[in-house]
Amino acid sequence: MAAEIVNPRSESKTGDTDHEGGAEPLDSFDPAFALHRGGKMAVQATVPVRDKDDLSLAYTPGVAKVCSAIAEQPELVHDYTWKSSVVAVVTDGTAVLGLGDIGPEASLPVMEGKAILFKQFGGVDAVPIALNCTDVDEIVETVVRLAPSFGGVNLEDISAPRCFEVERKLQERLDIPVFHDDQHGTAVVTLAALRNAARLSGRALGELRAVISGAGAAGVAIAKMLVEAGIGDVAVADRKGVVSADRDDLTPVKQELAGFTNKAGITGSLEAALEGADVFIGVSGGTVAESAVATMAKGAFVFAMANPNPEVHPEVAHKYAAVVATGRSDFPNQINNVLAFPGIFAGALQVRASRITEGMKLAAAEALAAVVGEDLAADYVIPSPFDERVAPAVTAAVAAAARAEGVARR
Repeated sequence: MAAEIVNPRSESKTGDTDHEGGAEPLDSFDPAFALHRGGKMAVQATVPVRDKDDLSLAYTPGVAKVCSAIAEQPELVHDYTWKSSVVAVVTDGTAVLGLGDIGPEASLPVMEGKAILFKQFGGVDAVPIALNCTDVDEIVETVVRLAPSFGGVNLEDISAPRCFEVERKLQERLDIPVFHDDQHGTAVVTLAALRNAARLSGRALGELRAVISGAGAAGVAIAKMLVEAGIGDVAVADRKGVVSADRDDLTPVKQELAGFTNKAGITGSLEAALEGADVFIGVSGGTVAESAVATMAKGAFVFAMANPNPEVHPEVAHKYAAVVATGRSDFPNQINNVLAFPGIFAGALQVRASRITEGMKLAAAEALAAVVGEDLAADYVIPSPFDERVAPAVTAAVAAAARAEGVARR
């Protein structure tokens, strides 16, 4: 049976909130509903249509000249349409926030939210697209057919392991950036914070051993990025323990993961892996016992990023760790993807990149870390999303990296 929404004031049950004589509207007692009524975004024209002359230019007959020019020179689409400044935010609704598989319609508030963050923080227009299909090939074919309208594709809230295959196949089929933010946005911000935590402690990444709790989309991407960045060693644990080559229950993704992580050959539980570790990164939503955190190396870093309940509560983490970060906005050092994806796409679109490379992601992480500068402190290893320096710094770094790696087209 579906759960019913209850008005916490009156405890009266509410169904359709707008019928005359029905229950009190949800927005009358919950500001989240009030903000969302009617949706969070709208289409706005960038040119006026005030009279017949404007109409003849914006639409027929003037528009036919532009269409004909693009038909003759397809690259002109970037100059005379919105294509080069707009991203499709695509989901199938199978892994929405911590809510799980809630379907495409229920995912729309999140996709709208993502779109307005693109605009607010990166100046990038974005369109939410929630698909009523979950088959990998159906998703890929649908996005490929939609792609001519967009300069990039941001994949969002698609469950693992399908998300890896969807992204890979789209990257193979399309010549525009495809970016699964749940993977790479999280990884970029995590690496930036870790770089600064290491700098604060006078250590290099190569001196650190990290343990990641969670072998889903974010955990796999973080592990890959840390290895690319030169981490000393990193082990990843799922519900059954450390992902290691000796396990016979690994999916293909985890088999690959076992191949480039855990150089120390650790086996067994997450708790066993934490003993003597320098870094804990939580992207699992589970809980780590205080006794396990206490076994970490002196001066450790704890990045417990599950929302709303971190794997290790900050009050507990601070007993043992030199730097503590979470995914929440009410504690210092919030690991928030909004620090990365707007600038990454803005930089990629600026140079009309054909894809987003590992080098572009690493450049984004370095630029984000550099924003902190000399203000570095234990409670400030990552800037605020509202720091106006963030998006321009990431945008410039990503654009420069795209040119350096030969994927820029302008």
